[in-house]
Amino acid sequence: MKPLFHPDKISTKAIIFTFCLLLFPTSLPSAQARNEEDLIHDSSQKSSYFYQQQRYSEKQQTILLAQVKKPKADSQDQEDTSEDTGEDTKDKKEAADAKNLITYNLEFNRSPIVGNRLRLRGLNAEGRLGFNRPRGWKIGKLQALIKFQHSPSLYANRSNLTVFINDTAVGSISLNRKQSQVGQVLINNIDPKLLQDYNEIKFVAQQNSSQQCTDPRDPNLWTDILPDSKLIFGFQRQPVPLNFSRYPYPFFDQLGLETNSIVYVQPSQVNQYWLTTAARLQAAFGRFADFRPIKTSLVSDIKSVKPEQRLVIIGTPSEQPALTSLKLPLSITGTQILDINQKPVPEDTGVLIAATTKEKGGTPVLIATGNGAKGVAKAVQFLVQPDLRKMGTGSVVFVNQVKEVTAPEPRQWPRYIPEENNFRLSDIRTPLNNEGFGDVTVRGSATAPVTIDFRTLPDDRFLRGSSMNLVYSYGPQLNPRTSALEVLLDGRYIGGTRLTSDSGETRQTLKVDLPASLLQSNSQLQVFFRMNPKEPFDKQKCLSAADQQLVGTLHADTSFELKREPSVQLPDLKLLQFGFPFAAPQDLSRTAIVLPQNPSNTDILTLLALSERLGRLSQAESIKFQVYTPESIPDSVRKNEHLVGIGTRDKFPFPEVFRSTGFNLSQAFSRVSAQGTIQTPQDSQGLIKQIVSPWSNERIILALTAQTETGLERVRQVVEQDPLFYQLKQDTVLVGSDKNNPSPYEPDAYQLEFIRSAPSKTRVENTNLLSKTTRLLQENWLLLPIGIVGVSLLLYGIVQLYLKRLAGTERNEL
Repeated sequence: MKPLFHPDKISTKAIIFTFCLLLFPTSLPSAQARNEEDLIHDSSQKSSYFYQQQRYSEKQQTILLAQVKKPKADSQDQEDTSEDTGEDTKDKKEAADAKNLITYNLEFNRSPIVGNRLRLRGLNAEGRLGFNRPRGWKIGKLQALIKFQHSPSLYANRSNLTVFINDTAVGSISLNRKQSQVGQVLINNIDPKLLQDYNEIKFVAQQNSSQQCTDPRDPNLWTDILPDSKLIFGFQRQPVPLNFSRYPYPFFDQLGLETNSIVYVQPSQVNQYWLTTAARLQAAFGRFADFRPIKTSLVSDIKSVKPEQRLVIIGTPSEQPALTSLKLPLSITGTQILDINQKPVPEDTGVLIAATTKEKGGTPVLIATGNGAKGVAKAVQFLVQPDLRKMGTGSVVFVNQVKEVTAPEPRQWPRYIPEENNFRLSDIRTPLNNEGFGDVTVRGSATAPVTIDFRTLPDDRFLRGSSMNLVYSYGPQLNPRTSALEVLLDGRYIGGTRLTSDSGETRQTLKVDLPASLLQSNSQLQVFFRMNPKEPFDKQKCLSAADQQLVGTLHADTSFELKREPSVQLPDLKLLQFGFPFAAPQDLSRTAIVLPQNPSNTDILTLLALSERLGRLSQAESIKFQVYTPESIPDSVRKNEHLVGIGTRDKFPFPEVFRSTGFNLSQAFSRVSAQGTIQTPQDSQGLIKQIVSPWSNERIILALTAQTETGLERVRQVVEQDPLFYQLKQDTVLVGSDKNNPSPYEPDAYQLEFIRSAPSKTRVENTNLLSKTTRLLQENWLLLPIGIVGVSLLLYGIVQLYLKRLAGTERNEL
């Protein structure tokens, strides 16, 4: 037999190496874990093991998940020695870059779906959160600190939590805490290359309560991701590209995680032209922001601006002397801007420039200028019109002509249901991509509902008889005894039907009545497919019936038939939550804002906050509202437009507001109402009041005022902060705070008091006589029995009079 190997041919080195390995097995290379600061050395492995065991027994634990460090092979020692110098240099460079990284923590509680916890229920549960990667960040390090709490009934050896970034697993942890103790895991060294512009972190919990068999419907199968979990970014800021083809970036980053900070440079003299252009630009930023926060401030010296802020300069070189201190791609001679041919730019031509305060690492500056007020207005109007600004490119844009955009109809609101009474589901726009609804298919027995934002117009008054004709399909193999289709409106059941065919059905219809009293401007329709498999859970064999074959579809040709009419009562601050009536039409062309003749910084910031809010609440191809001072507002504007007055009581542009009925600030530090008059020497509250315009019964005046600048600042916070703004109701709101510098994020920082001070409301409607009569009887139903009795008495009197005359005629004939 031929031997497998010859001893005389074996290398002596190989024998010695094998003998050493057998004699010293611990000399084998092993994977080393990396903690938060450095790699754990071999000499400290034993002490580190006991330290981790001690931390494991604590109530709140931190487990580090790390990448494996690959050891070098012995055969490569000589080659690696020759490369040590290069690797050391690379390591030093990476260490230096790591020290220069800026740290940013993205906590999960910023997501509205997290709240107090993100709960994962069931045998195999999932939870997802989305996050962005800002455009100006070069991310060098990414970590995830996950804090969790789970049911004490979970069986540790069969329960675990896995974390995914964009469907790539980055870490896993066993769910083995006792008595629902809080645990945490730090996932280190997540590859930044996994990140895209829009990202998703996913949690998958495999949960079992028994070693042999677990009922998938066991209520004890739960794990909570706690709200103080976070993603930890280490990044460097990148050079900012100055190109209007990427506008609004870098002046507003729609992918940003930090609050976008906009800083306006005040001109040498504030006039209504600067106020109008600045307010329109801020409204455009509000449309970009949507739900994202914006921090707005004013400066007079550009040297005080921080690198993370964005600077905006609006005005001619004579109004903005700071332009001469910047290094611009265009020349400025005296008070005139020169074009590329070194000739003065015409006064009716706008100039847009993207620049920085410094050549390297400076703050981005957006400049809207020109050699005249018309040119500056054109430059800003170019930025607020979506179709027009798409033409921009480069760091300099000359705006020669801006065509007037036709104003939309007052009841044409893109984010709401169509103004027609008959429409389909495909006519409703989705909030994600602003496209029409398509067919939506769901799968499984515990599927999420199909949600439809059924936002009615703010001035809609619904009558009885509105309905929804739902078109749906579902697949086979479901249990017809326990499967059903349900329709909910704002969480209230309004209709449904059984799924009766075990072989499935296609394009079935269901007519659902839409209650007139439940339809609101923020309503949501939810369609639930409650689909259950035929076979129940078999506990003896521990078999769960498959449910992924259960499928249901809501079709886009689902139709709606509404009975409604435009009719609304004013004043009502609750309608302001939807922008009404200032956002009708959506280009804000029927709104005028009036500030004092010499506005203070608080007045201007309140104007910018209101403009931003109106921008968030509207969507159109242009922005056309105007800003005036008391001396410049025309009488035609007073009569034909909705008005907003901003300022403290002594400088308020509409003193008629303080002469109206109800609660008022009639004199300095005094308050008047129908019940009496008081003096308030320390009045630091703000006042938001809405009245019917004295110049037109179909227009209103919104007053944002106070006795002091402090009170007006609190009014600005209410307009700016969503949690405060969406509390507005009735017609008068008092805004107070017990703190000197209240934080808008504290629930008790501000106190809002709501008052209904208007003696009566004015109804603005476009209806026929029959509808008005019907509404009058519905709102004053006591008139109906009184009217019936009155008409009966009248008819009785007429009959008696007729009978008397008839009897008298018969006597005369006799």
